[in-house]
Amino acid sequence: MSIYVGNLSYDVSEEDLKQVFEEYGVVKRVQLPIDRETGKKRGFAFVEMETDAEETAAIEALDGAEWLGRSLRVNKAKPKTDSGPGGGRRGNNSGGGGYSRRY
Repeated sequence: MSIYVGNLSYDVSEEDLKQVFEEYGVVKRVQLPIDRETGKKRGFAFVEMETDAEETAAIEALDGAEWLGRSLRVNKAKPKTDSGPGGGRRGNNSGGGGYSRRY
């Protein structure tokens, strides 16, 4: 399982995050997603730690903590779900408009 870290400063690097989380245990991996279109950081990250106990300690210590002028949101990451084809569009073919026609 991994940890979701939200409300990050856009100036944060993977190394910065690693240093903060190493205070609570061994950091296995840090992912700092980049927006495909702009090439800029998206303001959140995922951190994987060696054990569940280390993850729990980090979450309890860092959720709500202020870092670089921002209040961090730190919790267990939710598993990624497959939204299927259409990239989040509704599959009801209603044609927009928010109503259905009756014939």
